[in-house]
Amino acid sequence: MEQKTGRIFIGMIFLTLVVLFIAPFSGMEKISPEVFFNTQASPVIRNIFWKIRVPRVLIAFISGSALALSGMAFQAMFRNALATPFTLGVSSGAAVGAAIYVKTGFLISLLGFAGQSISAFLGAILSISLVYGLTQIKKGFSSSTLLLAGVAVNFFFSSLILFLQYLSDFTHSFQIVRWLMGGFEIVGYKPLLSILPFTVIGILFISLKLNELNLLMLGEDLALSRGVAVNRVKTGLFIATSLMVGSVVSVCGPIGFVGMMVPHICRLIIGSDHRNLAPATFLIGGTFLVLCDTIARILIAPAEIPVGVITAMLGGPFFIWLLVRKKSENFL
Repeated sequence: MEQKTGRIFIGMIFLTLVVLFIAPFSGMEKISPEVFFNTQASPVIRNIFWKIRVPRVLIAFISGSALALSGMAFQAMFRNALATPFTLGVSSGAAVGAAIYVKTGFLISLLGFAGQSISAFLGAILSISLVYGLTQIKKGFSSSTLLLAGVAVNFFFSSLILFLQYLSDFTHSFQIVRWLMGGFEIVGYKPLLSILPFTVIGILFISLKLNELNLLMLGEDLALSRGVAVNRVKTGLFIATSLMVGSVVSVCGPIGFVGMMVPHICRLIIGSDHRNLAPATFLIGGTFLVLCDTIARILIAPAEIPVGVITAMLGGPFFIWLLVRKKSENFL
């Protein structure tokens, strides 16, 4: 069994490396690998490769890994196969922040970071704070309370987005809708550096709680009987994963279905033990989103499809399959 798992991981690592190597060369204009070695290559081509293509592939990989791991953690925490990183309203909070920035028409930046990304992240922080505050009113941190608080905040912010769109002119309304589709239209490495601290902390925290996730998936009572501080673990997971998702959404917009699809695909391949599932989800999540972004760049070139549209087109049928499949997960 361990040998089989090892072979699967080797295959996943190989697939990830191949995709990461090929993706930067693919796009509206194919770039030859000679750009690595030929110092006489066009400066324009070199700039496109190193300042646009490579950062874009890297941020797509990190974002996909973060969203997939967050979905895995939420599915175990809520014991619900349909839980996603956006279940608790983080994306809608970020969207409100971005929409307010677009509507006001301010053009600001802070430490080189775009004002829209900063506003979106502040919106995500507000959403996280509201959800956490609502759970504390009940003097507990039960899954049902957390889920209901997240859904309520999600609906409230979604209505605010509609209100802001209604008040906006055509240009601002289009900008809001386009941001809500998600995408990686970035230049340089600053957007990547802005999400790295939160994603690294979130990934490390989840990695330290894999045994607890295994027990939570079996039920809170069993986890308590095995010595797990359930409320403390869930609070930590909620804060760490929400900040991680908030940072990703603030830069890339809400990219749906990655956090729902990838953990299930990995469970079918590697099993439900989170000690194996987490690294598999990290690799496949990043690889999946890089592939989706590559497809988005080349499918109707020279135009570009928002990557959130691609993931939604894949996620819809997957969601239906998940609902109608005969053999349900034991925590569905």
